[in-house]
Amino acid sequence: MKNFIAFVVVVGVLIAGIIEWGYAAFTAPGPVAKEGKETIVVIKPGIGTKAIADSLKDAGVTDHPEVFAIAAYATGRNKALKAGEYAIPDRASMKAIMDILIAGKSIQHKLTVAEGLTSQMAYDLVKDDPVLLGEAGAVPAEGSLLPETYLFQRGETRKDLLAKMKKAQKEVLDRLWENRAPNLPIKTKQEALILASIVEKETGIPSERPHIASVFMNRLKIGMRLQSDPTIIYGITKGYPLGRRINRSEIEAATPYNTYVIAGLPPHPICNPGKDAIAAVLNPIESKDLYFVADGTGGHVFAETVEQQNIHVAAWRKIHIGQGK
Repeated sequence: MKNFIAFVVVVGVLIAGIIEWGYAAFTAPGPVAKEGKETIVVIKPGIGTKAIADSLKDAGVTDHPEVFAIAAYATGRNKALKAGEYAIPDRASMKAIMDILIAGKSIQHKLTVAEGLTSQMAYDLVKDDPVLLGEAGAVPAEGSLLPETYLFQRGETRKDLLAKMKKAQKEVLDRLWENRAPNLPIKTKQEALILASIVEKETGIPSERPHIASVFMNRLKIGMRLQSDPTIIYGITKGYPLGRRINRSEIEAATPYNTYVIAGLPPHPICNPGKDAIAAVLNPIESKDLYFVADGTGGHVFAETVEQQNIHVAAWRKIHIGQGK
């Protein structure tokens, strides 16, 4: 009996020692990062606790994966561990790592679609992103994507991100359409999107967009052609930079997009307009202006009459020649 009691005591001491050692290992600082101050660890979806622990060991952030797994099971936290891509700090303890995986603090990647990009350009950004997965599918309709910076996690698909961009554009258009000014010459959301795409390409100055939109609205109301240079360029390059001045023959060329030749709006947008351009079209300023031309500083000057416009054009040509263009 005494021997049995002694055996139990020894076993108890051993177990207590193992638990104490395990807890110490679980809470102790981990290995030094191989490079920099953190280590990137990818936890794949659907893998078990042991596989997660092995992934941590393979990444070099723990030397004792068995301790991590046992601690997860013992505390009932094994089912709370989340898949994702994590930045594990240098010398993070297994306890700290477990907290990170449970919180799901996965690395956020980002992709920026600038205002005025065509759908093909945005599609190429998504298609070429090295983190996204899967095929991108068909190129979305022109104007259907919202220019924005999008955050995503490793494992998200290209199709999902494009769908997110389309959903965001629809939501913005729907919201702004409900608060549009009365008596606009555009009657559908698609027409608003088309005109917003032209406004987007005409100026990079946000404060000018409502004024540019006003000019085009005034022209539409009286049946005057929009005469927008970006629509000519879209018909030639599908939105890519022309790299030179527009030729007279191109101004007179009959393309479906050339608003010097066609009446009204092009058949579809010429780029993906941002929310500010859409807002400008749906709530333009009140003006009588029918013309605008570059002022040499990146902005434009506006005019109500041809006579005023001709004066502004002459001034711009002097600046243009002075700049050697």
